[in-house]
Amino acid sequence: MHKTAVIMAGGKGERFWPKSRTNLPKQFLNISGNESMLQLTIKRLEKLIPISQIFIVTNELYAELIKAQIPKLPYDNIIIEPVGRNTAPCIGVASVVIEERFPGSTMVVLPSDHIIQDEAGFMQILDTAFEVAASGPHLVTLGIRPTYPETGYGYIERTDDVRIVNGMEVYKVNQFVEKPSAEKAKAYLEAGNFYWNSGIFVWQTQVIRDHIRTYMPDMHDVLETIKAGFRTGDWRDAIRREFHRMPDESIDYGIMEKVKDIHVIPCVFGWDDVGSWTALERINELDENGNVIRGNILNLDTKRCIIESSGGKLIATLGVEDLIIIDTEDVTLICAKDKAQEIKSLLRELRQQKMDQYL
Repeated sequence: MHKTAVIMAGGKGERFWPKSRTNLPKQFLNISGNESMLQLTIKRLEKLIPISQIFIVTNELYAELIKAQIPKLPYDNIIIEPVGRNTAPCIGVASVVIEERFPGSTMVVLPSDHIIQDEAGFMQILDTAFEVAASGPHLVTLGIRPTYPETGYGYIERTDDVRIVNGMEVYKVNQFVEKPSAEKAKAYLEAGNFYWNSGIFVWQTQVIRDHIRTYMPDMHDVLETIKAGFRTGDWRDAIRREFHRMPDESIDYGIMEKVKDIHVIPCVFGWDDVGSWTALERINELDENGNVIRGNILNLDTKRCIIESSGGKLIATLGVEDLIIIDTEDVTLICAKDKAQEIKSLLRELRQQKMDQYL
């Protein structure tokens, strides 16, 4: 079995503004440790998959960044989308490229900007997911055991149909559930058979292509045109010409919510999708007042704040609570922590006021 990987690295990480910018988004930043999240993702995968069989899907703007951060990655393993079209087209194009390069392979699809603390545990689970996916026409996903009633994640509901593979429970999936209300999220947590949707999937390339043909026939037609580009040697040009015809649709909505033969492996490996600034509280050590402090900071009577100074400037706080304060060379963000998910509204306002230099 060829094990291959597809890393989705085209996002802008807007909820991590002002540190994450259009020209240097979140996945290329050192959020935890001395390497970027993309570099950590590659290093993790290389324990199971050769670098020659790891692919990154991104846009033209970030191709050079990828080459700079991952110089050993073959250039032909960087798949460039000319426009953003959500995860279904991203995965579809990658499946075509991998099918041509490594026929009959099984692929893992995962984001470039997640933190995984227990890497050994993650690799054992991923290896088991490959085994399950390679054993038949199954789609496999990793479900994160919820620890609190999160409303920002989609959920996966499992059935009681379970088998044991390598000592791990593998359940049939009942349904995928969209981001819930607070009341529903609490009920899911209490039920015990719901998991956070990690966005990490494993399947045979031909199996996902068959499902695309069944459930997304218009996208399948575009992929077949792109596939023909391999016979003429211009597959990159084919992607450039045809990609705009792709639907703007997620793999969850386009495929996962419709297919019946899906398995979920419940996981606990210190996972975080680092979706907003408040994630720093979960992946960093807090001081005695519950603060995350980075950089040149002086704080008195300051509680449960996230404060970062990356430009060397002193940030002094007195008598404040539950704030996010991020200082960069040209922008200072001051935000209530309970508004962290709404930072994108500031970016919309910047665009409306034509202040694009701050995006």
